[in-house]
Amino acid sequence: MTQHDEAGRSGAPPLVVLDRVTKKFPGVVANDDVSIDLRPGEVHALIGENGAGKSTLMRVLYGMYPADGGRILIRGKELKIASPRDAIANGIGMVHQHFVLIDTFTVTQNIILGDEGGPVVHIDDAEQRVKILADSYGFEIDPGAVVEDLSVGEEQRVEILKALYRGVDILILDEPTAVLTPAETQELFANLRFLRDDGKSIVFISHKLDEVLQIADRITVLRRGVVVGETSPAETDKAKLAEMMVGRPVLFRLEKPSVAIGEPILRLDELRGGRLKGLSLDVRAGEIVGVAGVEGNGQRELADAIMGLRVLDGGAISLDGRALHGLSTEDIRNAGIAFIPEDRHEQGLVLDMTVWENAVLGRHDDADFSGTGGVLFIKNIKELATRLLQLFDVRARSIDVSAGTLSGGNQQKLILARELETDPKLLLAAQPTRGLDVGAIEFVWSQILQQKAAGRGVLLISAELDEIYALSDRIVTLYEGRITGEYAPDAPADEVGRGMLGGERARVGD
Repeated sequence: MTQHDEAGRSGAPPLVVLDRVTKKFPGVVANDDVSIDLRPGEVHALIGENGAGKSTLMRVLYGMYPADGGRILIRGKELKIASPRDAIANGIGMVHQHFVLIDTFTVTQNIILGDEGGPVVHIDDAEQRVKILADSYGFEIDPGAVVEDLSVGEEQRVEILKALYRGVDILILDEPTAVLTPAETQELFANLRFLRDDGKSIVFISHKLDEVLQIADRITVLRRGVVVGETSPAETDKAKLAEMMVGRPVLFRLEKPSVAIGEPILRLDELRGGRLKGLSLDVRAGEIVGVAGVEGNGQRELADAIMGLRVLDGGAISLDGRALHGLSTEDIRNAGIAFIPEDRHEQGLVLDMTVWENAVLGRHDDADFSGTGGVLFIKNIKELATRLLQLFDVRARSIDVSAGTLSGGNQQKLILARELETDPKLLLAAQPTRGLDVGAIEFVWSQILQQKAAGRGVLLISAELDEIYALSDRIVTLYEGRITGEYAPDAPADEVGRGMLGGERARVGD
């Protein structure tokens, strides 16, 4: 008996069977003869490295990509799903990692958009239907609220409700906790349990193994487009899952190099502007300072201010004694700051440009790479790109493909390679492992620790408290644009948590 013949938890047959599905792109097989089933009343986690084929497989099921081989069976009937509209008509909904909402519309307007039911829309009736639906699944949301006023967690609830409003039984969630706070994640899990208990089949695509073990009923692991195993939380643990994903043991803690802490490299004095309300901080040579905080408390503004991307109302920034106020981003980078931005698509890469073009961004005016009249030395740039890809194990079909074709982990490695090639004095790393799998996280962490070992300063801004603890020599908490506490790297999590919510405590050593 195959897994496709087995009954689901409720005794009913699978809602969905993907039978030997293959999906190819030029030069790569994204899904190679993949077979899985989705049963009623379960959360089925789909995990794997970045680029393993998880999202591609679900996009085939959702009708975004045509399969190149295999069958899709819905409720026992083989179907051809040619579009998302076909998928929704067959009870399949998908919530993407990047939400598709209209900010100026209300919750209800977003939910009913495209499914209004006729030329005349009775918005009060629609709001009532949305409220009944939300309440039935424990979703706390105001149907009349404007989307631009919502938190990220609330926006995600809108996306899920939009699918449920269309009557789906199968809900695909692609990296649903990537931008959620821990509290929002637990709220989402409570909602998912409501849906599961109502008989919905939920696909949970994630790289966060602790969360997978917490919410999943079954777990399927993909590696390089192939199913390498199926298990359950009761039968496995985080280390075993990571090894299945990557094909080797993965370290979740790396040893910090022993380095003498030097004089301050970066000084921030009373930064004010936007969410920043008088922020002061220093980072010393050989030190990793971790900035912990709930997102939306000034993290983005802090990074942008340091890099000259935001005009401040007041305050001073200096690097190794040199004032950075008024300098361009190019001059700030040339002064010795390497930057890993929190949004690699928006600030880190130009996705439509080639890998080799991205490898030289910000350095294209250097004498090694361009001459009189801005003529680029293509041969030199391609040699640089080839070397960086080898050094940082960036997996790309060639340096001539667009950066947008790389997985998230390989995009992040490309940014790291480009930035650290400049031999900086300070590394500013903002959310450096967001959306990455365990193998890529291990690599990024090792590179950050190498900067410390080389005596450079590191300012680490991260919403992942585990990451802050794993890497930092000193932890500071950020709340409403101010530093609210400073902690040793072994401080209890509840103390750091209080600082993240606005509590004060003395400086380390006081």
